[in-house]
Amino acid sequence: MKKFFSLLCFFLFFSMLSQAQNELFLKKEFIYKGDTLPYRILYPENYNKSASYPLVLFLHGAGERGNDNEKQLVHGASLFTDPQNRQKFPAIVVFPQCPENGFWAPIKEWDNGFSFINSKEPTPSMQMVIRLLKKIRKEEAVDSRRIYVLGLSMGGMGTFDLICRQPKTFAAAIPICGGVSLERLKKVKHMPIRIYHGGSDDVVSPEHSRNAYIELKAHGSTKVEYIEFPGVKHNSWDAAFAQPDFLSWLFSHKK
Repeated sequence: MKKFFSLLCFFLFFSMLSQAQNELFLKKEFIYKGDTLPYRILYPENYNKSASYPLVLFLHGAGERGNDNEKQLVHGASLFTDPQNRQKFPAIVVFPQCPENGFWAPIKEWDNGFSFINSKEPTPSMQMVIRLLKKIRKEEAVDSRRIYVLGLSMGGMGTFDLICRQPKTFAAAIPICGGVSLERLKKVKHMPIRIYHGGSDDVVSPEHSRNAYIELKAHGSTKVEYIEFPGVKHNSWDAAFAQPDFLSWLFSHKK
């Protein structure tokens, strides 16, 4: 019984700590022609508008969709609120939240997986993200040479989608357990891209990431990496975030 209460106290403390750290992300809304995109934004400590900082866009997965402006911080936010990481990698970090029935990327869902649509137009949710990024770049102290995007699952698909739409914007990208229509990848053959996936993923097949890597290498990319975690299922983001160079790799790149 004593052990149970000790564990309970530990989990309660950890939960309260995570909640407190999440509050470092300010709650905001981006409104355009009657549409609203909730988002959270983290500023560097001692933010100075006369300086310039990297901008990181994080795209969440399908399970974090909604309009509470909370759920999108479940995975990944603690990487950026970690005190050591904030000191080592000062950055403006943005976590938008996709609507409940929305998607970051144009996809078609099947009973046994996904197919990716090579659409000229972004999804309504991605269009809002593109407009939000434009606004933040205009109004905040953003280093235009150091803009990054990463995402998991549906957000990994969104990461691929966004860099293919705006290949000149991003200095580097990290799609985790995502996928993309392969014919689009020629546009990003010169971009540093680190792809992660779980080898036993039964939600989004690792074949999507494997094939993206093969396609990029076929186009002559020397800056793409593929890291697969054997035996790991869909939550490969946990293993990815635990890589000791996860953030240092991202922030090492500039245009």
